[in-house]
Amino acid sequence: MASFSVEDFIGNGELKGLLPKMLEEGWDDVPTLKIMNSEDMDSINMTQQQKAALELRSYLHDRALLQYGDKLEASGKFLPDLLNLSIADLSSQFGMKRGHIARFIDRKSACADPLPAAYNLRPKRMATTTSRNNSILRSEHSSNNSRKMLSMSRTPTRDSSMNDQSLEQALSELRIKDGHIVKGIVAAEPAEPRACGCVQAPTIVEDVSPYPAIENISVQKLTPEYKIGMGRLVKTTPPMKVSELWRDKPAVLLCIRRPGCIMCRAEAHKLYAKKPIFDALGIQLFAILHEHIESEVRDFWPRYWGGVVLFDQTMGFFKALGGGKLLKDKFITGFVFNPRAIANYKRAKAMGIEQNFKGEGEIKGGLFVVGSGRNGIAYQFIERNFGDWAPLPEVVEICTRLQNPQEAQGASMSTGI
Repeated sequence: MASFSVEDFIGNGELKGLLPKMLEEGWDDVPTLKIMNSEDMDSINMTQQQKAALELRSYLHDRALLQYGDKLEASGKFLPDLLNLSIADLSSQFGMKRGHIARFIDRKSACADPLPAAYNLRPKRMATTTSRNNSILRSEHSSNNSRKMLSMSRTPTRDSSMNDQSLEQALSELRIKDGHIVKGIVAAEPAEPRACGCVQAPTIVEDVSPYPAIENISVQKLTPEYKIGMGRLVKTTPPMKVSELWRDKPAVLLCIRRPGCIMCRAEAHKLYAKKPIFDALGIQLFAILHEHIESEVRDFWPRYWGGVVLFDQTMGFFKALGGGKLLKDKFITGFVFNPRAIANYKRAKAMGIEQNFKGEGEIKGGLFVVGSGRNGIAYQFIERNFGDWAPLPEVVEICTRLQNPQEAQGASMSTGI
């Protein structure tokens, strides 16, 4: 799986010399770099070779093939020329494995599920405010946010002559499909029969967690939001009241069962890859761990998740997902005898993700979407089966509703359980 480290993304090729300029202009994370259009490139005086390198590396990142970036770029060939090479040439000239060649020449498939084709993200609220008492949200590069948001308000394709499109059009490919029903604001995948029906799935709560259940949870910041040139040191900060995080802006909180789990890493990567969309909607992204193993945090951030990582020592969020108690499942009954969990594993494995087995892995995770201030929980997803992901169209739909608090409140009440 392609890393969200900017240094890994640009490699040792043409883009390396542009690092200081990129940082100055606010192009400081991989998801944002990948939405640069020709006007953005011209604004920082990118050469034709540098533009071609960005196109090539974006293509490789989508297919988890960045390990070939330096060799392919050094060939001097542009992406269309490389795609027209024979299998024998790709193998002999660049040492590409046969399975990787199939992924490289397939122009339609992408492991990282790239942004929708019409991803002109014109936010309804251009101004962003940081929490008055929250060091996590402050950044010395905050003045560059407007530059990135301006870019997202244009059509971020290689052809800048395309007409502007609305946010509604931009999100069309991530909208929930006709006939899809969001089960109130509490969602979960269905439970599959286990061991021919001999094993029953754990019971999950059907009601949204009360806001007071999460409002006063104490968390610690393990990592900041990743930016270019940032060290990868994990440094724990003093505990803080978690509601400070969403005092001024809504937040998506991804509760990770285990950061070394292949399925948890895949979900985190898929969600963070859509960061430009959430930025345009004014939504913050946080990952929450219930166990602090420093080596695991280092492996997880920023390769699979470039956002802020929080430590919930009391497991308050995980208890809230279980209705006040931890939702747990055993490996044998919850995975080996569960066809849905096995399918989830195969889905993550196909994305080329590495894994390990360090840490506790039976406590189920999930996802919360929380409104700003005391607006409460707008959406809650529970990991019923190991590896269940909150459907991105549902998450984006709920976040879009939060653009209008009255509309969001009405929608939640009309679909509540």
